[in-house]
Order: sequence, then structure tokens, then C-alpha cells
Amino acid sequence: MKVAERRKAIVNLLLSAQEPISGGELAQKFNISRQIIVQDITVLKGTGYEILSTSNGYILNKSPLAERVFKVKHSSEQTEDELNCIVDLGGTVVDVFVWHKVYGKIEAPLNIFSRHHVKQFMEGVRTGKSTELMSITGGYHYHTVRADSEEILDKISDALDERAYIVPEI
Repeated sequence: MKVAERRKAIVNLLLSAQEPISGGELAQKFNISRQIIVQDITVLKGTGYEILSTSNGYILNKSPLAERVFKVKHSSEQTEDELNCIVDLGGTVVDVFVWHKVYGKIEAPLNIFSRHHVKQFMEGVRTGKSTELMSITGGYHYHTVRADSEEILDKISDALDERAYIVPEI
């Protein structure tokens, strides 16, 4: 994993964490030293991330990233294209959720930000490890997507719309 990809993964973990994550946990997850984690956190702070160091670990207090929810619909065969479209343009697919008529909102974290992660996700689906949430709502689902700017989110929106994945607002 390259340095920039690791730092993006650290941000995604901190954004989705419900409690502080220790430097030791991060070092173990990425198979690197705690010293490198400290350096990564310092660099991330320098680029605008408000990361707090507590006695229990790191907390991301405020993110400079833009975020948007996209309502989409497509077939299972188009899932890989949809996810690659988002990550290729610089987005992170934070989660997927559906609105079920009986159960309400059903949500799953994804944190997919590279083609490698897309491939891993698709492998899990193809091997029968799991099925996509959209299968219970006829293909309709939502993704929370994060990116460095609103402009990137606009490009992602345009690309998804060109592929006819975006569900038009009524």
C-alpha cells in the first residue's frame, strides 16, 4: 500500500470510528510502526484534518472532505462499474444503505476508495459470501460518497448520471 493510500485509509477509519483508535491499532492494521502512524497523523493534521490525540487514541474531530449522498439504481452486473466510476474520480464510497418498507433504513459501511477495494468487495459478492443490499429493494440504494472537494462530487454525479445510475429527483 502506498503512503497516500494508507493515509486515506487512516482518514476513512477515523471518520467511521465510534470511539478513539490507538496508534498501536492503526500500526497493526497497516503492518507498520507506531512512529510511521505518528508521522502520518502529523501530515494529515497539516493538510487540514482536525485529528485529536487522546489518551485512548486518535479521533477525527472535523473533516475537510466534502460529502454527498447519491440515490442510485442499477443491476448487479453494473455494481463494479458504479464503484470504479466513483473511486476513479477520487471519491470514497463510505457506505451503502436502503430504505426497506418494513425494516426502515438498513445500512452497511464500505469505505471503498480504490480499485483494489472494489475488486475485494466484488469478490465477496461473486463468491456468495454476501449479497448486495440493493437486491432487497429492486436495485434502488444510496451511497454516501466523500471527496476532497464539491467539484469532484459534481464530476462523480455527472459520470453516474451519464451511466443512468442516478435516480432522478421527483
